[in-house]
Amino acid sequence: MAKERIRAKHAEAAQLRAEQARRKRRKTLVTRSVGGLVLVVVAGSAGFCAICNRQLTNAVTTATYSGGQHVAGTITYKESPPIGGLHNVVWQNCGIYDVPIHDEHAVHSLEHGAVWITYRPGLPPDQIQQLKVLASDDNMLLSPYPGLASPIVASSWNHQILLESASDARLRQFIARFKNNPTTTPEFGAPCAGGTSVSAEADSLKAAPGPMAR
Repeated sequence: MAKERIRAKHAEAAQLRAEQARRKRRKTLVTRSVGGLVLVVVAGSAGFCAICNRQLTNAVTTATYSGGQHVAGTITYKESPPIGGLHNVVWQNCGIYDVPIHDEHAVHSLEHGAVWITYRPGLPPDQIQQLKVLASDDNMLLSPYPGLASPIVASSWNHQILLESASDARLRQFIARFKNNPTTTPEFGAPCAGGTSVSAEADSLKAAPGPMAR
């Protein structure tokens, strides 16, 4: 009887060890599966981001204008809207404008790190509302712009992208990459307030370079 009890205990202990081993293998398998899934998700996300970045880069037009060139009067620009070069000593206050503004003031705002979203007059109201939501953030300009090559154009210093819709994901990507970017902003840290809020109808381009020339 004693031997039988001992054998029974040994068998029970062996069964317990086997069950513990099965649980450990199951746990290890689950952990590895989850870890593998996480790696797949991370790799997929990284690949998707790389594709998005490449698509944005391919869509952006670039230039090589230097900053700090302040002049008075009307300026003729190569790009429309302009993305750099000569500009007025007074910058355009960042914000939302329902009428066109002077290129010369807006370019100075780009020099300070602003992103300027322009749209064709007649753009559907729901599209304009989407743009206004985006432009409600700091260092943003929004204004209508007659004669655009596409319904919407986003510009920063030396960079520009043409878009068909306000819902195009590249618009948000453009803002995230170039707005107040210390690498691409000639006068990083300069203000986007304290300048002028006039429309393109105002006679405001005669100011000569002076104290505001930053």
